[in-house]
Amino acid sequence: MTPETLSRHLNDNLTALRSGSLAGDEVSQLSRLSGGANNETWRLNWGDTPLVLRRRPFSADSIASLEGNILGLSLVDEAEVIRLAMATEVPVPAIHAVFDADHPIGEAFLMGFIPGESIPQRWLADDAFEAARASLAFQCGEALAGIHAIDCTQLPESIRPTTLDNRFAAAQKRLHAFGDISPVMQFGLNWLIDGAPDNAPCVLLHGDFRTGNLLINDKGLAGVLDWELAHQGPAEEDLGYLCANVWRFGHLDRPVGGFGHYDDLIAGYASIAGWTPELRSIRYWEIFAAFSWGLVCQTMGALWHSGNGDVERAAVSRRRSEAELDILLLIEEWDDE
Repeated sequence: MTPETLSRHLNDNLTALRSGSLAGDEVSQLSRLSGGANNETWRLNWGDTPLVLRRRPFSADSIASLEGNILGLSLVDEAEVIRLAMATEVPVPAIHAVFDADHPIGEAFLMGFIPGESIPQRWLADDAFEAARASLAFQCGEALAGIHAIDCTQLPESIRPTTLDNRFAAAQKRLHAFGDISPVMQFGLNWLIDGAPDNAPCVLLHGDFRTGNLLINDKGLAGVLDWELAHQGPAEEDLGYLCANVWRFGHLDRPVGGFGHYDDLIAGYASIAGWTPELRSIRYWEIFAAFSWGLVCQTMGALWHSGNGDVERAAVSRRRSEAELDILLLIEEWDDE
């Protein structure tokens, strides 16, 4: 959809905003921001108020038959999860409008704009964020504990508890669907199955809490973005995911997102949750995250070949080799401990 068409649809359909929830009566300064492989992100003003539109550029029905689809929640359900998070101390944007897939805008939601830096290559290295980085791992632990405390009975029907056995079976099905082309991915899945922890109580997980989905200001964590992979599972899964090598952006000496250390993350979590996650459990889920990223890469390639999405998907698919290397190195470290 062109900016002109999108702007026209927004002006025609934002009646709730016209009724007084926000001052203004017309969209201005609409521009496409860099975004993920699944959704578009647009910056705009409604009157004098800066807003962000998150939009899925294709119909979920168009890829419903694609094996290995891991696009996550509908944007309608994602918006509902963000609304639930607003009742906690977790920093999230306000949701102003939600559109389903039948709407002229397409599946989308409109949210408030939170000032901050999201591009990791900037805030991980810029001296202006040095003080923010020092406290960020602790703050991330606090935020994750807040997310995990959200009442799961209030979640959309699409976010139901499941077992590790079911998740492993789904992962095996995807590997088969992709032609069993990666012995390392199969080895990683076998290792995860053999070493799986006992099923812990399920909590709401952000599912994609990582460097790149965090907004940072000079005080640290300003916003938590991109909730499309929210699901239920063991609390340590979110912590291990944040520590995955792929989200360190080259800062390998700082295992928590490329900016912090395990002890600070765990301490921040314990300060809110009232219990202390074990590092070894976090490290297991770090390996799980490496495997999951490999599946994402394969899925992006399948989506590209199916004709859905732009060249970004093809680029992501080439990174499966990085995930394979991470799997091997992390399992070797585990066995040496």
